[in-house]
Amino acid sequence: MSNDVEFLIIGGGAMGSATALSLALRGHEVLLLERFEPGHLHGASHGTTRNFNPAYALPEYLRLLQRADALWDEISAQAGTELLHRTGLVNHGNVAEQRQMHQVLAGAGFASELLSIDEAEARFSGMRFETEVLHIPAGGQINADATVVALQKLATEAGASIKHSHQVTGIEVISDEQVAVAVHSANGDQRLHARQVILTAGAWAQQLLPNTVLPKIHVTEEHPVHFALRQAPGHVPGFNHILDGRRDIGSPVFGPIYGMHTPGLGIKVGWHGSGRVIDPEHRPHQVIEEQIRALQLYAQRWLPSVEPEDFEPVSCTYANTEDEHFILDRLGPITIGAGFSGHGFKFVPAIGEYLADLALGVRGTEALFAANGTERAPLFLERRRTLGLA
Repeated sequence: MSNDVEFLIIGGGAMGSATALSLALRGHEVLLLERFEPGHLHGASHGTTRNFNPAYALPEYLRLLQRADALWDEISAQAGTELLHRTGLVNHGNVAEQRQMHQVLAGAGFASELLSIDEAEARFSGMRFETEVLHIPAGGQINADATVVALQKLATEAGASIKHSHQVTGIEVISDEQVAVAVHSANGDQRLHARQVILTAGAWAQQLLPNTVLPKIHVTEEHPVHFALRQAPGHVPGFNHILDGRRDIGSPVFGPIYGMHTPGLGIKVGWHGSGRVIDPEHRPHQVIEEQIRALQLYAQRWLPSVEPEDFEPVSCTYANTEDEHFILDRLGPITIGAGFSGHGFKFVPAIGEYLADLALGVRGTEALFAANGTERAPLFLERRRTLGLA
């Protein structure tokens, strides 16, 4: 039985598309299968803005971040469009953590500065701050929609084959160098064989590998909102605000806050990982009214440039592991990239390269990202329980 393709990638969001590009550029035969149509809204790679936040302390993430920082500019140049707009990024709410991060980033080659409240509010007049602020000039916003389009275009030009509306319904390992993949499309059902499969299916990853020991992946439906601008916002960087739910800030707290300016839509603001745990096959598309109201109260206090009563919610999925670290691992002829939601998009081109290296056998798995490594601490569930989230 011969293989139909050398590398078969399941999932055509940003991660799968970046992996396809990395493999194709090295001259390998690549087939990428995406379940949904181009530009769909079912996963985690749609929309126009994601924060590029370099504030990481662990060396595994810093290495990925350093590589991604260079690759975003390279891919933008190749695609002829700016994918990462460097507006800068600010963090506030946890001074001790920010000062530590300031030191770590200096060692990793990322410039940063600590600003007083008055300095930050003078520079970023559309925002209010409660503590000293960590400002990282290299931060900014990534255009998610444009990224997927650019990666797939470049991958196709490099020789990859990309097929949308092709749903993988089963994966069977035949041997160390062969995987059978069942596929359903408008043309009917077929069975393909690949030497290596790379699984980047987001919220559907665990469903496609039911017999493989993977860390638990929690899928949630999130609803950030775009607040309309009431005045010219001036210079608005991306931002992260660590809120302490034990103190009265004038509104309920459902987690850390993130936000950014989305040109044409206003200021995007959301709770990190606070949505309902869902089955991605039966997504309710239902906002949590008390969380939306809390975002309005947040905007009223901390974002004077927006109109809190004028907003549009958006919907996306998160797929997080127990400890919220990624899965980047190779299990025999299957390479897995999963658990990215909430903080993965900034790493997209570096993760594509990483997964390609794993599939090619030119790098090993790091312990932090191993699928079957040390038992993962239940950070995701503990954080939600602390905040009273089901």
